[in-house]
Amino acid sequence: MNSTRFLYSNGVVSYSSEVPPVATFLESLPGAYTTTRTHENGTTLLFWERHLQRLSNSARILLNSNPELIFKANKKNPSLFPPLSITSSLKWETGIQALVSNSLNQVLPIALEERSNGEELAVTALVSGDFEKRKAMNDVGDDDDGVFQFLDVHLHIGSYAPPVFGIEETGAHLALVGRGRDISNAKYSDWVRLRKPLEKLRTPSVTELLLSNDGDRILEGCITNFFVICQRDKSEAEGKYLNDYDNTCFVEVQTAPISDGVLPGIIRHLVIEVCHSKGIPVREVAPSWERHQLWEEAFITNSLRVLQHVETIKVPHPWESLETNCLEGISWVQKKFQGPGVMTKVIQKEIMERARTEGHWLKKPV
Repeated sequence: MNSTRFLYSNGVVSYSSEVPPVATFLESLPGAYTTTRTHENGTTLLFWERHLQRLSNSARILLNSNPELIFKANKKNPSLFPPLSITSSLKWETGIQALVSNSLNQVLPIALEERSNGEELAVTALVSGDFEKRKAMNDVGDDDDGVFQFLDVHLHIGSYAPPVFGIEETGAHLALVGRGRDISNAKYSDWVRLRKPLEKLRTPSVTELLLSNDGDRILEGCITNFFVICQRDKSEAEGKYLNDYDNTCFVEVQTAPISDGVLPGIIRHLVIEVCHSKGIPVREVAPSWERHQLWEEAFITNSLRVLQHVETIKVPHPWESLETNCLEGISWVQKKFQGPGVMTKVIQKEIMERARTEGHWLKKPV
């Protein structure tokens, strides 16, 4: 498999084994970013339009509330980065999308040409602000056109081996290890650095780390959204659902709401859409570990894995033992699942169908 990575930055395309892995790349630059991948042998980009919209939203949120997270400069003095007032306008969205799409057109054809047959590509687009350009524009104002003059777009592309969906698919092994993120409504590169201390609590078998503020209500993973299929109290659920997937269905899909401080994941939103369209009961509530005996299935989502069933979840007991920051001093309580469940498979199949209909078709190099 071709391991060459590709990077488009400041108008220059680089492609060699010396281009850093995506995590290193994201640590090196501040900004709003999104990651997706190609699908069906490099013919489409998964949910690309949704990713562009989320990227423009993230960039706008950071510029308006936390501009120090988007500018390339010393971040020790946040007062150097006065917030702007970017509106959520069609002009702003189309401007960001044009910047990213123009950059993608410069590097993606090269990456597609160089990739091995059957190989997919992971595509990360990062929008970063140039503080020196911002300082040079003393009277830039807050209009969208002025802002575009000090924004840079960087594209990182690398090979990706997607999971094979089906009976033989490998499940995820999760561990609850830390508190939720502070700024969750925007996807930004500094989170790659901030989540690093949690890695010391990862055992070799764990494939994803979960976040909670109280040790009970599970918010999300470090790089995924988290869902459970939970038995529901029929009297509690009375009148809350317009349709049931099955009249005998006494379970519901649960995932933490955005208001709890979770990332508005692309696949997360698709799962909720699918549940509504299929009549599957779904409730945006943080799954409670205290009720884990009622969990029948669990899965995680992001734009690379799409949807992956969970095999095991480990939670520290007591929760306060995490304060020691010492893996050896933590006792774990574990929940096991028996492979991908029926409901998980239904949702997974429907999302992959939507991946085909919502795929952004790529123009093949001549």
